[in-house]
Amino acid sequence: MLRVIKPEGFGNIQLEDTPIPTITRRQVLVRTEATLISRGSELFRRYIRQDTVSPSIMGYSLTGTIEQIGEDVADYHVGQRVMVAAPHAQYVVGDVDSTRGHLVPLPDDVSFEAGTFLLLSTEATAWAASSGVQKGDTIVILGQGVVGSLMMQILRGYAPAQIITVDTLPLRLRFSKDLGADVVVNAAEENPVDAVLRHTNGNGADLVIDCVGGYAGVKSFEQAQDMVRPKGTVQLIALYQQAPLPLHSSKIMNKRLVAGILTDEPLSETAQRALEKIRCGEIQPHRMITHRFPYTQAREAFDFLWNTPERALAVLLIWK
Repeated sequence: MLRVIKPEGFGNIQLEDTPIPTITRRQVLVRTEATLISRGSELFRRYIRQDTVSPSIMGYSLTGTIEQIGEDVADYHVGQRVMVAAPHAQYVVGDVDSTRGHLVPLPDDVSFEAGTFLLLSTEATAWAASSGVQKGDTIVILGQGVVGSLMMQILRGYAPAQIITVDTLPLRLRFSKDLGADVVVNAAEENPVDAVLRHTNGNGADLVIDCVGGYAGVKSFEQAQDMVRPKGTVQLIALYQQAPLPLHSSKIMNKRLVAGILTDEPLSETAQRALEKIRCGEIQPHRMITHRFPYTQAREAFDFLWNTPERALAVLLIWK
């Protein structure tokens, strides 16, 4: 079978021929249909590294069909459609005993392509629950990549007064507006802090969620502290900024900082809530997909995301 690897060298994405993995009594073997490339973690934590990256972490959002089950597996069957937190490869192993929801049955009314968004949707559902958001809040979401877009769609369900989204790329802002943002701010054309204060009558936002990963995340985190109101909340989701983030005591004083997920709900249960959001249309993965590449063009897909972020939102690898 073929799988995506990243040997030594910046952006050195390759395909490797390797044996189909074997499974234990409590595992299943899955034949891949589609995988989602996560621009944040897969580019800024893998693609840009000079050293070799383990194939086991080259990807984590995969859907496919079970082709083999272990002797002690009772809750899954051959031919079943599933989502697996697994790397980009033609065949992967799903662990039935995973406590993090790494293997989730995929209903027939959720396509393989939509299912690739389930893991990030699960995390976004948990992030939203951790944010402290209240009905009637004014929410600002910095960054409208895949994660920022998912957060915006999920937070609509909390009945906010308004959602303001911020990005520098016109394509992402168009998607954001189409998918439900009340106000979009192009940070390449105007100061986003000034824009948020203008749209909140100078008060600032109740909740600012920073989804800007990579190099730009250093600046966005500082801006988040300037646009949240006193006693409001800044939630940090983005990672891999490649530098320490500036936290100013004078700016964060009398404000709340939340980092990541703080809920106690098992992710397996959160995954079911996220799956229902996809099924009912609260989350709309198909509208987020801008490009599909055959798996044989995995390197081209990664290079495309890195070199032309202004042209893409969600990019899939198709493994048929």
